[in-house]
Amino acid sequence: MSMSRRTLLASTAVAAAAIPAIPGVANAEPSQRVLVDAANYSVAKLAAVAPTVPGFPEGTKFEKWTFTQDGDWVGGFYSGLNWLAWLYTGDATFQTMAESFAKKLAPRQADTSTHDLGFLFTPSWITAFRLTGDTSWRDGAIAAANSLILRFNPAGQFIRAWGALSSPTWAGRAIMDTIMNLDLLVFATQQTGDPKYLDIALAHARTQQKFFLRPDGSTPHCFDFDPVSGAPIGPATVQGYSAQSCWSRGQAWGVYGFTTMFRRTGETDFLRTARRLADFALGALTSDNVPVWDYKAPQNPFDIKDASAGVIMACGLLDLAKASHQERYRAAGIRILDAVGRTCLTTHSTRADAVVARCTRNRPAEDGIEVSLPYADYYLMEGILRLLRPEQVAKAIGL
Repeated sequence: MSMSRRTLLASTAVAAAAIPAIPGVANAEPSQRVLVDAANYSVAKLAAVAPTVPGFPEGTKFEKWTFTQDGDWVGGFYSGLNWLAWLYTGDATFQTMAESFAKKLAPRQADTSTHDLGFLFTPSWITAFRLTGDTSWRDGAIAAANSLILRFNPAGQFIRAWGALSSPTWAGRAIMDTIMNLDLLVFATQQTGDPKYLDIALAHARTQQKFFLRPDGSTPHCFDFDPVSGAPIGPATVQGYSAQSCWSRGQAWGVYGFTTMFRRTGETDFLRTARRLADFALGALTSDNVPVWDYKAPQNPFDIKDASAGVIMACGLLDLAKASHQERYRAAGIRILDAVGRTCLTTHSTRADAVVARCTRNRPAEDGIEVSLPYADYYLMEGILRLLRPEQVAKAIGL
């Protein structure tokens, strides 16, 4: 991918000029300036780094991307980010990149070893279908949904997160992240008319709601069930501080995912759950508006950050504000995006490949501590477009 500096500056200038003010929020003008600058920086960085990208960005080491060839669980976000960059700039080079990287995910349609097919195919293939109308993208996403439903455990009414279907390891484990993969199943029912996909999505969401949600609105990362009987065993964690803590990115997945499930189904319990999760997270948020990696870790509030949890939650909050008619969630989402735009971007680095810094992948494993992660770049851009280009992003992500 190549783009001249003149072309890039012209496209971002046009994009910025067309942006309306952010209504209804105090201090909107500074926020708008921060968000426009962040969007322009994002597309410029994406264009500049593209010639050095041989695979799917997975995370950074000393500010340079490392790559995976099959996409791991994050491959959909790089394609998705290019789709959003195309919406923002109108530059067809981003569309070409988005389609190229989406096509590289095609073998994963038949992958039955992971619950992450929603993360892989929703921002890439489903977005491609919505924006281009090409039914081959739709058909590929439905094929992925057919693989995902094989992971459903009827006894426990949950989608198994990890491990090959033939393996007993983690056979009874459900995790918070899966709530975000359910929209792939909703899409499959919408497109085929077959209710089996939606039925599984609803069953899993209700199970997660029942067993993950604590009285204070916090959640654990994982919950284990007996894989044969489906009987609940109890909470657990991999990426959080403990089974009793609250991993901030998992909480953000929950805010976004339960809001999405409410929008898709109208089931009011999902909306109530999203609000409880949001209220806990906002109550635990530090004054700088960038989440720590775990809201209940003992070092909080003086702990390492996870800006990816912030931008994911910001997108969920903007959605939740519309669903609940509560403007305070919208204001909170804007504050988080503004804070990330001001304090967590790589704008002062001459070597950085990514846009968003200060993200944490897996603190307990000492894996990716305050680095850059591809989903942070994706959700930052989604959040900005939700505010500045709402009609365009609505078409892309099915709002």
